[in-house]
Amino acid sequence: MRSLKRRGAGIIAPESGPGSTFDPVYVPPRPEPEESMQHSLFGEILDWMLAPLLLLWPMSIAITYLVAKSIANQPFDHALEDSVTVLAQQVKEVNGKVVALLPGSARDFLRADDVDSVYFQITGPRNEAVDGDRELPLPPLDDAERSGRVHFRNESLHGTPVRVAYAWVNLQPLPDPGTGVSGEPRLALVQVAETLEKRAQLANEIIKGVILPQFIILPVILALVWFALSRGLSPLAQLQERIRARPPDDLSPIDSRQVPEEISPLVGSLNDMLARLAHTIDAQKRFIADAAHQMKTPLAGMRMQSELALRQIDPDEIHRSLEQLAKSSESATRLVNQLLALARAENQPHAGLALEPLDLALLARSVVLDWVPASFAHEIDLGYEDPDGPLEILGDGMMLRELLSNLIDNALRYTPPGGSVTVRVRSDGGLALLEVEDTGPGIAPGERPRVFERFYRILGNSASGSGLGLAIVREIAQQHGAEIEIFYNPRSTSKKYPGSLFRLTFPPPPAPPDPDAD
Repeated sequence: MRSLKRRGAGIIAPESGPGSTFDPVYVPPRPEPEESMQHSLFGEILDWMLAPLLLLWPMSIAITYLVAKSIANQPFDHALEDSVTVLAQQVKEVNGKVVALLPGSARDFLRADDVDSVYFQITGPRNEAVDGDRELPLPPLDDAERSGRVHFRNESLHGTPVRVAYAWVNLQPLPDPGTGVSGEPRLALVQVAETLEKRAQLANEIIKGVILPQFIILPVILALVWFALSRGLSPLAQLQERIRARPPDDLSPIDSRQVPEEISPLVGSLNDMLARLAHTIDAQKRFIADAAHQMKTPLAGMRMQSELALRQIDPDEIHRSLEQLAKSSESATRLVNQLLALARAENQPHAGLALEPLDLALLARSVVLDWVPASFAHEIDLGYEDPDGPLEILGDGMMLRELLSNLIDNALRYTPPGGSVTVRVRSDGGLALLEVEDTGPGIAPGERPRVFERFYRILGNSASGSGLGLAIVREIAQQHGAEIEIFYNPRSTSKKYPGSLFRLTFPPPPAPPDPDAD
């Protein structure tokens, strides 16, 4: 039988077969990688400061070693140069033969060195050995400069590196037998070489004298860097302590004069955020207070009507009290719904408003049809004027239905019976316009900016309402980038009822991508 393996959820079952037992082995899942890790500003600055320092330190040691070798070579090169100069002065030509007038004591003095081995060599014009160590290598053949100046080169003798100083000695040129005129110049070579032990010892002493103090200075530098960073970042810790010591309800701005200049932009941004937060909290407090105040009226009416119904005996009075109780309940329900709609509209930007293409005319026609029964109850003629064709905008269908419903509800409440309310969708210069006009008392120009405030009611107006409808309209319009304006109804002919015209102008939708753009 074919074996079967099962993998999943971290359990691996071994192959099953005759005589085998099923013994599942649990394999723990691999830990998921962390998406983000918190970084330490202190550690990051310390890394950026110490990494170059630790990188440059070995480079400094290498450079110091090279400089030390160069310094160590100079005095010994001068000594070799003096030896070559003295030895060159002893080279003479006697009876056409090159000789070195070097006494034995001078030879002993030349080779007297307790550390290094010293070699010398004197050769004639034809590279014939005159005196000294024959195994010492000759200069390269391309050495064109054959003046009396002392030259230096590095060689290897018997497998040991040596430093060689050499110079050319001018001899008397031989006369031409035919003409008796002096021929080409004749040169003798003088070389002095020594091993590099003293140089290495001096270089090591120099390196020790330079590098050993660095081993003492480096920990001191690290301690000073640590201390400087701690002191430099201490204003951040002090700022943190001042913020933590604040009471929970203290949203006053932080004094930016008590922080360094580099932190001032951060403190300024934090103060701006605190100011916005304080403004939001104050608005929420006012909203809650206004909502509680508005809820008191229908709740008090419901309580009064319920107590009155309990004391009544006459069925007609009880029925009348229940009717009033139902009206108060309807008013409270509408207020709660308006509060929920406003809260949903205000929180929509934080949750992310999903805008998609939609036909504004089709949406407006659907909303108007929903409000036809309510217009019959108010004895108001509710009409709709359709554009010539589809009018597409970017928007959220549910939020726009809420916006238009509040505009129609506001128009029906403030229009007297027998009046008319018209919803119109049209296009003007490529922009989509949504208009709601009524034949009500109108809104004075001085009142128009304030009617969009929460719970604001125009004095002298007895129409029922929660005072939240236009606040919801403004909030949804702002989220869609629409501009809202209020005018008198240009079609109204009554001086007592000039009517109102609410006009929303939506931005044009973005142009579709051109397929030939590539």
